[in-house]
Amino acid sequence: MRQWCAHWRSELRQFEENGELQTAVEALYRMDALWFARERLVFEPDLQQQAVISGPIRRGLLNCTRQWGKSTIAAAMAVHRAWATSDSLVIVASPSARQSGEFLRKASGFVRRLGIRVRGDGDNEISLLFPNGSRVVGLPGSEKTVRGFSGVSLMLIDEAARVSDELYRSIRPFLAVADGDLWLMSTPFGKRGFFYEEWEHGGARWTRFKITAPECPRISRDFLEEERASMGDLWFRQEYLCEFVGEDQALFSRELIERAFSPHVRPLMF
Repeated sequence: MRQWCAHWRSELRQFEENGELQTAVEALYRMDALWFARERLVFEPDLQQQAVISGPIRRGLLNCTRQWGKSTIAAAMAVHRAWATSDSLVIVASPSARQSGEFLRKASGFVRRLGIRVRGDGDNEISLLFPNGSRVVGLPGSEKTVRGFSGVSLMLIDEAARVSDELYRSIRPFLAVADGDLWLMSTPFGKRGFFYEEWEHGGARWTRFKITAPECPRISRDFLEEERASMGDLWFRQEYLCEFVGEDQALFSRELIERAFSPHVRPLMF
């Protein structure tokens, strides 16, 4: 990484000598979200976060531990897309309007570091409008009140495991016109829902990232031992080890139910 930074600083010095420094810097920020995050947002991602933000990724699945910082890295991605691409629309979906609002609060903090006055778009309660015409819009958690958007450049679904399948199916068509990018980000919540299905059965079109608590430099081993003793093995594996565990109260496991179905047996018709 130091060699990479040294290389770009050398390149920038050459542009500076030619009187083209500002143009070169702006172009670099637009192309490189990681450089933008470091230099303009004053945010230093850890190694796993660097892999997520570096892109370009059209379909991304982020399965991560609690308290890893997925909302922060997603906010940085949203701000970079809106800043770098004029008239772009970034959509953020969460299980509730409150959570979308919290996401926008983090994005607003990054926008202020750019020297941009934070304001809404005038049409949506949870939104940010950029001087270049780009918008970041946070959606409530209800499928009934989210229709009407189109031409989405980037869609981020935060806490995706707890977002309803109905909402997911309703907002995916927003990506059609602009052929936008889609990210699903969450800690697992059982073997159910679109986040689990895309992770397990979504195929090669998705780029997958899995970051467990022991891999996070900000979570101590002592804390994890305390959590394991407090919450029990099932919840600990889900919340901190990113496992899609089955419901412990279910009479039959999901795997057993799936094995009971066969495409070779015709259903009885009455």
